[in-house]
Amino acid sequence: MKITKKIRREARQLFRLCSVNGSLDEDRVRQIVARVIQGKGRGYLALLAEFTRRVRLARAEHTAEVATAVPLPADLRNMVQSRLEKAYGRGLFIQFAERPQLIGGMRVQVGSDVYDGTVLAELAKLEESL
Repeated sequence: MKITKKIRREARQLFRLCSVNGSLDEDRVRQIVARVIQGKGRGYLALLAEFTRRVRLARAEHTAEVATAVPLPADLRNMVQSRLEKAYGRGLFIQFAERPQLIGGMRVQVGSDVYDGTVLAELAKLEESL
């Protein structure tokens, strides 16, 4: 499926319509998708593909995953959450996950930014240097 400049421009315009105060409104996204499908204009599948790509990227930018080997206490979770919101802004959806294979430390991923301070990452670095 070929994505033309016109399709990209239209998808960008539709995406802007979904933005409310700098955050994505999921109800508007659903309404726009329903109207595009209902209209079935020329190239609507390519338009939907480009639009969903933009929505997926926007959601990834506002989603943080915090992984640790053991469960974090409530006060530490609150501190991590407040610092992430301070760095990335309000409206950040934060997921906390337990991954015993990390051994220790914390791995934080927000969009494409990754902060890895785990023992597993340090062991991998050490293995590469040898």
